[in-house]
Amino acid sequence: MPGPAGAQTVPAVQAGTAKPIGKVVNAVGSVTIEHVNAVVLQANVASQPEQTKVGDSVYLSDVVQTGADGKISITFTDGTAFNLSSNARMALSDFVYDPNGKSNSTLFNLTKGTFTFVAGKIAKTGDMKIDTPVATMGIRGTTPHVEIAEDGSVKFSTLIEEGKSKATEKLEKLEKPAVQHHEPKPNLDICRRC
Repeated sequence: MPGPAGAQTVPAVQAGTAKPIGKVVNAVGSVTIEHVNAVVLQANVASQPEQTKVGDSVYLSDVVQTGADGKISITFTDGTAFNLSSNARMALSDFVYDPNGKSNSTLFNLTKGTFTFVAGKIAKTGDMKIDTPVATMGIRGTTPHVEIAEDGSVKFSTLIEEGKSKATEKLEKLEKPAVQHHEPKPNLDICRRC
């Protein structure tokens, strides 16, 4: 159905059997989500994709991309939270989550950009994997920070979550003896003129 004269229309996505696996909780700047498996009902497509906004759903096989000024935060149904910085690209290749199941799985393909995420329940009750240009990481419930440079090199680190540092400090105190014994220093007389 064409829009008013001169207006461009955006394709409607069929909401049939596709079930969202997450939603956008923050979007700033240029951010797009390509719904690869979406069924387009209308052929009159706008020249530019519709801007991603807070509340938009993400689906299995979607490709999330940010531009030079873009940032996006997505929360998935298992509680996993992803933050993508500028010039990032992530494909949502696999996502199986049953709150009562033990065969949950995730595979997200990160090809460029900077990502920080907090692993949700799939990491604890199944198999969460993050694929990068150099390796596939198995995630077991940590807070990774991944940087993928334009040349394909990858830097990986884990972030310390609030509360974990306090637990680490308590553990360090427990490992140290409560009373420290100091042995007397030997009294060495050194004769410099001997």
